[in-house]
Amino acid sequence: MTDAVATTLGLFPLPDWAKSELSDLKGHQKADLVSGDESGDVADAYDRVRSEVVSDQRDADLDRIVEGQARWDDMLAHPLTVHDSVETGGIVRYYDNNNFYRDPRVVDDLTFSGDVADELSAAAELLGDDAPVQAVLPGPYTLAELASDEHYGDDREFLAAVAEFLAGEIDAFPAHETLFLLEPSFVTDAPDDDLQEPASEAVDEVAAATDADVVVQTYWEAFEEKPYAHLMDADVDAIGFDLVGADREANLECINEYGTKADISLGVVDGQNTKVEAAETVAERVAWTHGQIPAQEFETTYATYNTESFYLPVNKHLAKLDALAEGAHLAATTEVEA
Repeated sequence: MTDAVATTLGLFPLPDWAKSELSDLKGHQKADLVSGDESGDVADAYDRVRSEVVSDQRDADLDRIVEGQARWDDMLAHPLTVHDSVETGGIVRYYDNNNFYRDPRVVDDLTFSGDVADELSAAAELLGDDAPVQAVLPGPYTLAELASDEHYGDDREFLAAVAEFLAGEIDAFPAHETLFLLEPSFVTDAPDDDLQEPASEAVDEVAAATDADVVVQTYWEAFEEKPYAHLMDADVDAIGFDLVGADREANLECINEYGTKADISLGVVDGQNTKVEAAETVAERVAWTHGQIPAQEFETTYATYNTESFYLPVNKHLAKLDALAEGAHLAATTEVEA
């Protein structure tokens, strides 16, 4: 029986009190979003949010605890939008939904920032030495796709610079058991032929910066075969698949044709729909997927949201955390008929 690990992709919804308080403190315009130099009162509010979301995950009995990324006003673009070498441009639609982020226009070398490391260190302090900390970052291909390059002048060079930047950030991370690299662009806007190998190499470079288990998580759509085959060359521990919004059969074709890693990550809880899944549904989705991949028996299966969860009302998010944890633990102890 696989070891089923309940976890999330981070980017949690803000509690209602925090939305109101931060709106008053920060203002309502584009220029008022997080820039990395927030005032003491704003930083204190985010500290309280972090404490709350860490406590929520512990209460739900998740197997991995994330920082929550409450400060990430620009979603996955955040590590660049707070960087000194980046100027924020116009508002851009965040994938195919009604959220928007500031276009990060990279205008100088991407040197070390430390912003995400500071967040993760604060979460680790809340958890203590033995807590199962999970780091979350955008994958290098996705972060490069979300940004505008006005400095490097070449797609490959820019992708390599983003990978080097992310690897440098990881060097400053506190101890963590798992690193999730979120790569939705790898499936929504797959690298073309001349970027498939560099994209895989970029993931490999970022993964090499940590001794933790590394999961490359995709969502919203299924893999194309050639990009998937190249990604399999990256030295990561698991590749993640969306079982809620993506074409399951297309993903399974890739897995059964090219294999997958010794571990697997499955998006089994809908991060954008308020309907709360039953724990049995979570377990059934895990069991169904295992049954469709007869050639492999996985050492670890990560059960997670299929997307970030900031789309959800907090009460629904908390209920889904409970269902996710209970369902993953059920999947680890029983055979469920899909």
